[in-house]
Amino acid sequence: MGQKTHPYGFRLGVTKNWRSRWVAPFEKYPEYIVQDEQIRKLVNKHYGHAGISSVEIERLGNKMRVIIWTARPGMIIGKQGSEIEHLREEIVRLLKSDYEVRIAIYEVKNPEIDAQIVSDSIARQIERRVSYKRAMKQAISRAMRSGAQGIKIAVSGRLGGAEIARREWFVQGKLPLSTLKSDVDYGYSIAVTKYGTIGVKCWIYKGDVEDLQELLPPRGLEKAERRPERHANA
Repeated sequence: MGQKTHPYGFRLGVTKNWRSRWVAPFEKYPEYIVQDEQIRKLVNKHYGHAGISSVEIERLGNKMRVIIWTARPGMIIGKQGSEIEHLREEIVRLLKSDYEVRIAIYEVKNPEIDAQIVSDSIARQIERRVSYKRAMKQAISRAMRSGAQGIKIAVSGRLGGAEIARREWFVQGKLPLSTLKSDVDYGYSIAVTKYGTIGVKCWIYKGDVEDLQELLPPRGLEKAERRPERHANA
């Protein structure tokens, strides 16, 4: 059997930070976990076309901060902040509690080397009946031109409507998955087609991290404002 581990979970606390940051009593854990998943599904359902990279959630007392990393922040903010206000109301309605919800939008400056955005893009192209090989090869060439040191994309399912499901992948450059100091981004998406679902996985290697803590953002609501100069806050 293959002994595999999740590329993101493998690096938690080293070069990656938790996407849900809060502490709660034991009996509250199931409720908070379900709420976090519902918030992420809500954001991806309404704004999946805006190139969502990740949704981070921070809680402190009755305060909640939802941080959205996206390739097109203007589509989520809306005209004079109308869309972001609508999203805040939807989240408050979903939580059914007295949470003070704040939303921050951060821009992904280079979406071509963001694994989640790349996998979402390929999945949407497959749904539009674009050749999966063409979509994969184009994504690989764009990523390598944008500064990636290595990339692997794998698709599995009834590719091209074939009777028998199979798995295919393309690799370019180097991909040190077992090295903790390597900055490997991972994304997974599902394409829903008339002949079944097709899974898309993407690994992108961006180079080694000399200081293993430099990729970790500040922890806590009070420190969240001090982030890299790649965001548009709202």
